[in-house]
Amino acid sequence: MSMSLDSHIEKVLWTQDQILDRVAQIASQITLDFKAAPDPPLFVGVATGAFLFLADLVKRVQFPLFVDLVRAQSYGSGTLSNGAPSISLDLKLDVKGKHVILVEDIVDTGCTLSCLIEHLEAKGVSSVSICTFLDKPTRRKVHIKLVGDGKFYKGFECPDYFVVGYGMDFAELYRNLPYIGVLKSEFY
Repeated sequence: MSMSLDSHIEKVLWTQDQILDRVAQIASQITLDFKAAPDPPLFVGVATGAFLFLADLVKRVQFPLFVDLVRAQSYGSGTLSNGAPSISLDLKLDVKGKHVILVEDIVDTGCTLSCLIEHLEAKGVSSVSICTFLDKPTRRKVHIKLVGDGKFYKGFECPDYFVVGYGMDFAELYRNLPYIGVLKSEFY
């Protein structure tokens, strides 16, 4: 199946350059906030959508750190979250007493994130910060409660469009686009 993925995109919301500039800013802020911490924080990427953001982010953070991945499933194959996420891939590292920075591609309803935060709390973390590339507060259904002295970092506030690219998919496609674009409605 060969096709130009770009032709499926109605418009580009953020270009590759804008994305990398913003990621560098967030990494600088995290570096400032955590460089005095006694223990290196653990960056936990939420698979699979956050993998590009996670990679670009940790490359720019200026202190020792740990990286792990977790997977929570809530979408199935559709475009609407079914609201009851479950952990399908757990952490490899022990997070007890650690500062965790949960790295997400997008926060919309907040259900997946709340589930992950509860999961981390149960493991005895000392704090949970959120670092999401996109935030869609208009879709929020639950209040997101940070843990300890956790902070909320976000790349961009996203209008309520169906977006793909930079790790985000529709039916597992489009993750490799280097920008964030709005998917034409005929493709979903």
